[in-house]
Amino acid sequence: MTAGPRPLRAEHTRVVHAPPGPLYDLVADVTLWPAVFGPTVHARRLEGGRDGERIRLWATVNGRVSDWVSRRTLDPGRLTVGFEQEVSSAPVASMGGEWLFRELGGGRTEVVLRHHFTVVDDAPAAVSWVQEALDRNSAAELGALARIVETGHPPREIVFSFTDTLALAGPAEAAYEFVARADLWPERLPHVAGVTLTETAPGVQDLRMETATVDGSTHTTHSVRVCRRPEWIAYKQLRTPELLLGHSGLWTFGEGPDGPFATASHTVALNPEAVSRVLGADRTTADARRHVRELLGHNSRTTLAHAAEREAPAR
Repeated sequence: MTAGPRPLRAEHTRVVHAPPGPLYDLVADVTLWPAVFGPTVHARRLEGGRDGERIRLWATVNGRVSDWVSRRTLDPGRLTVGFEQEVSSAPVASMGGEWLFRELGGGRTEVVLRHHFTVVDDAPAAVSWVQEALDRNSAAELGALARIVETGHPPREIVFSFTDTLALAGPAEAAYEFVARADLWPERLPHVAGVTLTETAPGVQDLRMETATVDGSTHTTHSVRVCRRPEWIAYKQLRTPELLLGHSGLWTFGEGPDGPFATASHTVALNPEAVSRVLGADRTTADARRHVRELLGHNSRTTLAHAAEREAPAR
C-alpha cells in the first residue's frame, strides 16, 4: 500500500493594533479581498450563507495567476474562518487552514493564519515553491489587514464598492469583445492614451495603460485581468494612485428582461493619509469617496458607452 503525500503545515502571525471584530469582518467578506489583499485578483461567492460558503479565488502565486475553489466555515462567535480547497492547482495536491483572531487586550489582536497542505509526489522543488508562496502571500495579507484597520477609520468607511449599469444597443457579446480587446482602446476611447496588453496565460491578461482623468491629469495603471468569455472580465490594479491602497473591478455582460446590458463594478480601499495631500486641507474620507466614485465611474461609464454601440463581431 502506497502512502499518500506527506502533510505539511505553515503558520504566520501578526499583532495588529486594533480590536478583533473589524479584522474578522474583512476576512469574512471575501468580496472585499481583491481591494484589500495584494495577491487576490478576483473572488466569487458560488453559494452559501452566514455560517459557511463556497468560493472561487484567483490570486497571484509566485508571479503567476492561479485559481481554486474552497469551502469556508465562518464563526463570528469564536472569531475563526476555516477554509479547505475543493479543487487545487498543481503542484498543490490539497490545501486548507484557518484564520484566528486572538484579543490580547490594550486594543491589540494577534492574527494567526494557518495552512495545512500536500504537494503532488512530495517533490522537494514543489514543496519549496509552495512554502515560498505561503510565506510571501501570508505576510502580504497580514500586512494588508493591519494597514486597513490601523488607519483609525472603520473599514467600511474606507473600503467600499459601487456599480454602473448601461443598456446595450448591440449584443452583450460585442460589448465583451470591446472590453477584452483593450489593446485597441487608444483608437476607441478618448481617455486612453496608450496601452500594452499581453496574454500571460489563456484568459489572463497583463494590461498597462496611460489614462487621462476628468480633472486633466494623466496616470499610468498596471492591471492583471481574468477574462471569462462571454460573461465577465475581472481586473486587479497592481499600481494604484496615491489616494488608493487597493482597487479591483469587474465588467459583466448579459441579457436581462429589458435586453442586453453591461455593468462596471469597482471595489476600492482608500488611503486616508493621502486625502489632504491629494484633495487639499480639511478634506475628509467622505470627500475622497465622492472623488474616487466620480473619477473611476466616469472612465468606466465612458468605456461602457462606447461598448454599448458595438455590433455583433463578424464570424
